[in-house]
Amino acid sequence: MNTESGMKVLSKVSRKWLRKKNKKIVFTNGCFDVLHVGHIHILRESSGLGDYLIVGLNSDASVKRIKGDSRPINNQEDRAEILRSLKFVDEVIIFDEDTPEKLIKNLNPQILTKGGDYEKNSIVGADYVQSIGGEVRIIPSLPNKSSSSIIQKIAMNLRKI
Repeated sequence: MNTESGMKVLSKVSRKWLRKKNKKIVFTNGCFDVLHVGHIHILRESSGLGDYLIVGLNSDASVKRIKGDSRPINNQEDRAEILRSLKFVDEVIIFDEDTPEKLIKNLNPQILTKGGDYEKNSIVGADYVQSIGGEVRIIPSLPNKSSSSIIQKIAMNLRKI
């Protein structure tokens, strides 16, 4: 498993190698609890902005603190494996904090992305990335695509059974 504490040496080596090869590192993050087409859209678009896409993935404990006791639906290992299977995701790093701020400062990505439901001034790590000469990009979200709405739809359909 690639957790933040277990990946520091690897990421430093990877980061140095990528920078030496003039590769642009893109970073995004999320819970990715129930992967859906909206996630795929954001990940694909993020990948297209650089050469190497790193996805920060909230741990199970982090998701539970953020989303409540009924989440996550899928455990962190399953969520990470699903993300790693996508051809446009290069690396997945699980982090246990509620935000990826520490991870972003460790990785120093040139581009930080989030979905269209965010504003630049509310994106964790945006100030830092811009302070090191990077950019923050908001990827327009696909309308009506969210894990929460999928979970609600499933719950409503189960009540009908």
